[in-house]
Amino acid sequence: MSTETSVPQPRVSGVEGQPMDASDSALYATLLKEAPGGLAFFDGDLRCRRANDALAALLGVPVRDLHRRRPAEVLPEGLADAFETALRTVLAEDRPLTDHDLVVPAGEPGRAGDGAAVATAVDERILACTWLPARGSGGERLGAVLTALDVTERRRAEEVIRRKEQRYRSLVEASAQVVWVAAPDGAVIDDAPEWRAITGQASEDYAAGGWMAVVHPEDRPRIEAAWRACVAENRVFETNYRIRTKSGTYRHFDVRAVPIRRGDDVVEWVGANTDVTGQREAEEMRGRLTEQLSAAALRTARLQQATSMLAEALTVSQVVQVITEVGRSAIGADYSAVALLDDDKLRLSIVTPSQPGAEGEARPAARDDIKVADQTVMSVAVRESRPFLAEHPDSLRLQLGRDEKELFAQHPEERAWVGLPLLAAGAPIGALRFSFTRPREITEEERVFLEALAGQCALAVERALLFEREHRTAEELQRSLLPSDLPQLPGMVLAARYNPATRHVQVGGDWYDVFRLPDDRLAVAVGDVMGKGVLAAAGMGRVRNALRALALNDPRPAAVLAGLDRLFSATEDEEQFTTVAYAVIDPETGRGAFSNAGHPPPLLISPDAPARVSTREPGTPLGWPSQRQQTSFSIETGNTVVFYSDGLVENRRRGVDAGLEELVATAADAPPEVVGDPERLVDFLVDRMLAGYEQVDDVTVLALHVPPKSR
Repeated sequence: MSTETSVPQPRVSGVEGQPMDASDSALYATLLKEAPGGLAFFDGDLRCRRANDALAALLGVPVRDLHRRRPAEVLPEGLADAFETALRTVLAEDRPLTDHDLVVPAGEPGRAGDGAAVATAVDERILACTWLPARGSGGERLGAVLTALDVTERRRAEEVIRRKEQRYRSLVEASAQVVWVAAPDGAVIDDAPEWRAITGQASEDYAAGGWMAVVHPEDRPRIEAAWRACVAENRVFETNYRIRTKSGTYRHFDVRAVPIRRGDDVVEWVGANTDVTGQREAEEMRGRLTEQLSAAALRTARLQQATSMLAEALTVSQVVQVITEVGRSAIGADYSAVALLDDDKLRLSIVTPSQPGAEGEARPAARDDIKVADQTVMSVAVRESRPFLAEHPDSLRLQLGRDEKELFAQHPEERAWVGLPLLAAGAPIGALRFSFTRPREITEEERVFLEALAGQCALAVERALLFEREHRTAEELQRSLLPSDLPQLPGMVLAARYNPATRHVQVGGDWYDVFRLPDDRLAVAVGDVMGKGVLAAAGMGRVRNALRALALNDPRPAAVLAGLDRLFSATEDEEQFTTVAYAVIDPETGRGAFSNAGHPPPLLISPDAPARVSTREPGTPLGWPSQRQQTSFSIETGNTVVFYSDGLVENRRRGVDAGLEELVATAADAPPEVVGDPERLVDFLVDRMLAGYEQVDDVTVLALHVPPKSR
């Protein structure tokens, strides 16, 4: 009995007044006074007959208020109802009631008897109660015994853990992750029903092989090695792999497993697998679309580049070179060839690129021509005016009934072919051929690209053929207006070079002339009629013929240029711009006279002095108001005079003044044996002055050399 009971007993006695021995009495007293948990005895009327201080403290009421009172008389309504319900259950059913929690609400204590002290306010407490039926020595029911322990902190901790587990479980369910547990050594220790629902594994199969048993065979060696390494080093395992599902298909999973530690030891591994198949498929689809878009954009850019490059290609061989480069870069072709129809339309002639044998260029076929009637890739493309595609050798033999080894014997490794007709105004003019060293399927996008490329190639080939014909005609016309031979003189050596510009097909306006006068003197003229084409050629012819006629009448340089001025003013347009350098020389003495109508100054080369250009005023072009002047000069023994057109010293990157300085420096670098040989000298000057520059104008050079007198 508690020391605070309001009804003191003269002696310690048991239930119904039965006496207890000393040990029982000591045990009873100690339990009531020292036990950390609450203890109480209730009789059959639900009245508290005994209670200790610990229970009173847990309930928040004085212990004397509990004595001989029912719970409803002392405790708050809800708590009292729970007490009495438990008591009635134990008394009625005569059985213990265990693991029964009661909640003591926070606040002031419940009702107290008359004159009772007011108890101290308490916080909400949770009591773990056990109700035991009490019997007398004869087995009769006497009441019920209550033991109560304060488990507030434990229950709160359990609630925190429970909520964490709920949150974790909800998170796992929301993220569609499959969780599994493994032993510290990586072996399976717990079943994973969710995992087995995906893989179709039986529980014994999962226990034997675990998640590793259903990993894709191609991924398994990598995953096993990574898993063993992580287990050995106790570090996080994070990777991805393919899993065989119960339907037999494979799905992509990301996995992350972490070691759970207790102190420094790993007690287990917890892993979570996430199905990322949809994400992977979307990424792959996005990647394929990106590749297709990138490839289409790249092909468009390359087609534009090819169009630009083909516009710059002037000859058929240059066109072939461009097509070869584009084919290799755009579709990965290993070899290419272009063939053109002959005039009789019965044969295809293979065209050699501009620089045969260089890396990345097409090479000539083993045979020079192919019959249109033959069964070849290009013949079929020309005959049927449609693309020919063979993705592998069997397809080639099926379509042609043969292969092409004898035609392209230097490429026996070919395994796929594309033939495209070159059409101009709807009619074939040739064929384009690409080949690959591996089987190759041409997609619809690539086919459209190749047909567009073939169209551009056909236009470029047609333009190049026209260029070559016109260029040959222009060169022949240009050279026909120049002297076929230079005079052979005993005391003077002459040499001339004419280099037409390669970037145009029209005849230029450069010209030179050397002829004997009636008095055996030598007339030398170099001129330039600005412009291109027939008008420039006609003007050049008129000036050249007029100069000859005037020289035969009065060969003096000033008189000849004055006569040309009058002719020019009477017959030529004001916009016409023509320059002429004219000299009359006595080949026996080297003495002569010179007059210049706006032409570049002559170059003087002497073995005894530095090379230089004439510093005399060049005068104005023909037709401009001017009083023509002439100067005397003498070509000494061993000296050389070089006349030239502005194409030698001027271009888009070099002005006239810089060109003249470079010409003087180049002449100064000429070895003596070159200076003494006009043929070698003109080649030396042209090669050095044009090196590194694009020739955009005609170049004319005329050298007169007086060799030393032989002993």
